[in-house]
Amino acid sequence: MTSEEHSVPTHIPPYAGRPWFMVNEAVAFVVELAALAALAWWGFATGGGVADRLLLGVGAPVVAAVVWGMFAAPRARFRPPLVGVLVVKAVVLGCGVYAVHAVGHSVAAVVFGVVVVVNTGLAETFRRRAVPESAV
Repeated sequence: MTSEEHSVPTHIPPYAGRPWFMVNEAVAFVVELAALAALAWWGFATGGGVADRLLLGVGAPVVAAVVWGMFAAPRARFRPPLVGVLVVKAVVLGCGVYAVHAVGHSVAAVVFGVVVVVNTGLAETFRRRAVPESAV
C-alpha cells in the first residue's frame, strides 16, 4: 500500500459524526419546498380570474425560488453577508407562512412559522460552527 492510501483526510465534512446536522439540513430543505408550495397554493386560491390565478400560482413561487437561488442558497450566485442572507430567508419563508395564513389556515401558519424560525436558527448556528474561523 502506498502512503496515499493511509493518509488522513485533511477536510472532514461538517456533518461527519453529527447526524442531527444532516437531519436539520433535510428539514430546512423540506421547509423551503413547503414555502414554495404554500406560495403556489395561495396564488391559485387568490385572484379574480383564471389568468390571475395562474400568474400568481406559478409566478409567486418562481420569483421566490429565483431570489432564494440568487442570494440564500448554499451555492448562491451572489453571497451577501449573513444579515443579507437572513433577510432573504425571512422574506421568502415569511411569505410562505403568510400564504398559509391567507388561505385560511392560521394554526398551521403559526406552526409553520415556529418550525421556520427554529430550523433556520439551528441551521445557521450549525453551519457557522462547521466552518473553521480561518475560512470565514
